[in-house]
Amino acid sequence: MIRPRKMKQIELTVLSRDADMVIEFLGRRGVMHFADEDVSGGIPAETGSTQAMDEAVYHHIRENLDKLQTSSAYLGLELPKEPEENTRFPGETEEALTDKITAAVSSLSQRENDQNQEKRKIDEALTEAKAFANLNAPFADLDQLSYLTLRVGHLDSRRQEDLKEILADRAVIIPLDSPESGGNRVLAAASRKGRFALDSELKKVNFQPIAIPEGYKGVPTELLSGLEDRLKNVDRELEDIGGRKRAFKEEYGTNLVSLTCSYLMAGIMEKLKAKLVSTKNVYLLTGWMPADIVPAIVNELEKLTEGRIAVRSFNPEEIPAVRDGKEKVPVSLDHGKFVKGFEGVVFSYGAPLYGTIDPTPFVAIFFTVLFGIMFGDLGQGFVLFLAGFLTGKHGPKFLQGFKSYSVPLIAVGISSMVMGCLNGEVFTNEYLLIGPTKAITGFLTGHPMERILTLMPLPEKGGSVTKLFYFFGFTIGVGILLNSIGLVVNIVNLYTLKKYDRAFFAKTGVAGTMLFWYAISMAVRFIVCMVNPNDDLVFKFQWFDIVGLLTPVAGIFFGHALWRLFAGERPIFEEGVMVFAMEGIVEILETVSTYISNTVSFLRVGAFALSHAVLSYIVFRFAEAVSGIAAGTAISIFIMIFGNVVIIVLEGMIVAIQVVRLQYYEFFSKFFTETGVEFQPFRFRKNK
Repeated sequence: MIRPRKMKQIELTVLSRDADMVIEFLGRRGVMHFADEDVSGGIPAETGSTQAMDEAVYHHIRENLDKLQTSSAYLGLELPKEPEENTRFPGETEEALTDKITAAVSSLSQRENDQNQEKRKIDEALTEAKAFANLNAPFADLDQLSYLTLRVGHLDSRRQEDLKEILADRAVIIPLDSPESGGNRVLAAASRKGRFALDSELKKVNFQPIAIPEGYKGVPTELLSGLEDRLKNVDRELEDIGGRKRAFKEEYGTNLVSLTCSYLMAGIMEKLKAKLVSTKNVYLLTGWMPADIVPAIVNELEKLTEGRIAVRSFNPEEIPAVRDGKEKVPVSLDHGKFVKGFEGVVFSYGAPLYGTIDPTPFVAIFFTVLFGIMFGDLGQGFVLFLAGFLTGKHGPKFLQGFKSYSVPLIAVGISSMVMGCLNGEVFTNEYLLIGPTKAITGFLTGHPMERILTLMPLPEKGGSVTKLFYFFGFTIGVGILLNSIGLVVNIVNLYTLKKYDRAFFAKTGVAGTMLFWYAISMAVRFIVCMVNPNDDLVFKFQWFDIVGLLTPVAGIFFGHALWRLFAGERPIFEEGVMVFAMEGIVEILETVSTYISNTVSFLRVGAFALSHAVLSYIVFRFAEAVSGIAAGTAISIFIMIFGNVVIIVLEGMIVAIQVVRLQYYEFFSKFFTETGVEFQPFRFRKNK
């Protein structure tokens, strides 16, 4: 389609009990672009109000999402950022499952945290104890010489857990007897600063110190072995927790993902409902929808709600906000697969205004052609084609993130392959296509040729400076064509938008276009006379040239004043005669310089095509030159591979940038003076 799809503004009035169901339908189908929040779709403000978000509901959703995120982070599971395709809204089953999983994971996490703290305490105590194990000093005096306070004694096993809880991280309580033995000996260790608190709490729980033999030096061996045994027990406990953690990830991974998607969808729903005009019993959904799908969507909604819905539709010109310029109609483009692949180039610059000509088909064609001209090589083009195929829907999943580049890569790959066939290059090799080219050209024309097109101006390759100039002339011709299309698009757009003064008298309107085309016709006459010098073909500046040039110049210079005169607007010269004259002169100078630069700019197409040919020639000749030396074959293969990789990656990026630049500055600048709004329908999933 040469123009964007026709749009309608739709008002859906639904009961509160049906609101979630209708919003879910719209979110899954992705068909409605909701209007700006400040625009109530023509309904007076006093008839409705925007309800505040149900904070309790939204807080509960966020709380569950946070719990799911915490659990997933602990298990090392990556969660989606948006709902998946078949996500359902959370209900009682999802609530119960969320509580069950997060509680189990939280308990395991707390258990692991406790064991890690216990291990840290034991490690510190054991390290300190070992440091004094061989010290030649009485055990009773060790707490006077170190930062460690040790207490060994008997404590009822039932009170040991209470003591651990009371002391928390201020001390470590280590049982020295196994539970099976029935013993109740413990070692209590704390820092020097915590010794008084330790002694105080030990006294409260009836701790009975064990008498260390008088004169015993160092740390008793049984204390060290007790610490080491306790450390082994903690390590086994942590290992068991690690196994449970892996089992949890395997068991709950799928559920965590699906539950997250459910609550993400619910959160999106609540945020949207908070923006809608509503009362206690009714919601009003106002937005834009392509006109061609409205009947089908309305029919489905009526079936979904069993008729409990009221629908009104408006054409854009019926909306006061649109007529007053306060709201822009969103633009939806309807293209085939090839053209659709280049929509990103257009929307990265800006969306076209609603009702104007859609430039995407022109962008798709010229992007493909210009890239192929500048990057002609059969083998390198095939690499781009293959990259486009692999990034498409049939390629590996890890390349799916680049799927938006699939169609452009396939298109430019094919165009590069065609250009490569014309100039006879395959991965910079100049010989592989000579045989097939001779056979084809001989069959078609009766005159076999080694290559159809030669960019290198080398006589031994069949090239010359004259042929190169012809090629540069061809690229200028492509530039003239693209500039002309841009001018025609601008004229039609301005006329459609009823901006008649600019359509006829602007530098990119009829007047500027006539000046550009007549100047081109004079240039063509001059070139023809230069190429074929004879008495009948001598370029002469005729009287009609003066008329052909001055008429559009006068239109640009006096156009604004003439329009004000015919339209009855006064004064004719808004800012005075002198300002009018200065603006007119500047406008003419800018028009001439712009058209010259926009046209000459396309010489870069020929320049980059030549640079590609030169770089390919250097790589091939270099590889050919080293093939005769020792290990030359291996070196030659390396040079060919490395050279082609550099050309494909580096020069491919440069050529793509140049093509985009030509589209933006030489084509879009003619008519993209004001951008529109891209049609972005409400979806639960943004990345489709």
